[in-house]
Amino acid sequence: MKSFQEDAVVVQGAQVVGRAALLLRLVGRKPEGTSLAGLVRESGLTRPTVHRLLTSLAAEGLLEHDSASGKWVLGPEIFLLGSVAAARFPMEDIARPALRRLAAETGESAFFSIRRGNETVCVLREEGSFPVRSFVLHEGVRFPLGVASAGTAIMAFLPPDEQESLLNDWPSHAGEFAVGHPADVVRENLAQTRLAGYSVNPGLILEGSWGMGAAVFDQQGRPAWALSLTGIEPRFRPDRQAFLGKLLLEEAHRMSARLQGASSGPGASELAGNR
Repeated sequence: MKSFQEDAVVVQGAQVVGRAALLLRLVGRKPEGTSLAGLVRESGLTRPTVHRLLTSLAAEGLLEHDSASGKWVLGPEIFLLGSVAAARFPMEDIARPALRRLAAETGESAFFSIRRGNETVCVLREEGSFPVRSFVLHEGVRFPLGVASAGTAIMAFLPPDEQESLLNDWPSHAGEFAVGHPADVVRENLAQTRLAGYSVNPGLILEGSWGMGAAVFDQQGRPAWALSLTGIEPRFRPDRQAFLGKLLLEEAHRMSARLQGASSGPGASELAGNR
């Protein structure tokens, strides 16, 4: 039978792992890296705790400190781990052709995001040919469900009780994005997405940067992934939205069929994320 001291050690160890994982996710959100002050602010941890964990992660090659910018960036060990893990998932083979078609036909940047708990994570990107781009979204960026076009597309097709659970605690769920995404605006966006089949983000994250998304469904008919397009506002005006939405839905339907067929294969549960 475990003693109180042994239980305390186990809890403390799990807490350290959770905090380290949080910092890795926060650093991974920005390719250019994040400052120590930014990580302290975003994590809610104390400065000494953050610095100690960052130093330990750097010693293992999971993070690096850029002396020129003073920011923390992902380290080479993350690349090696990611390369090994990528072989287990069918995302690249299934999603990349859809992204290439979307980027080629629209000229916009195309993205594939997965649901992880109550967030979406962008995992793949294909640049379009249009020379002016939006840089709000890139690999590793996480948004709460209901925020950005991918998160709106996924949340809109969740069961009503799950949507209400998030909306009833919206400020806490949306965090820093709650100001630009008031609950009433989100409700309207979700309703419009259900009607159209695709979502439209009218520059709510960054003024002038628009996006559209379509959910991709798993074998149980649940929205687990999303395809999206992003660009500048003039490229997403109403007269072009129907065209972009049609392409998104066609590719999303095609991917849903393929992913449903792959959902019983190796890595399927991890691909779908923690739902």
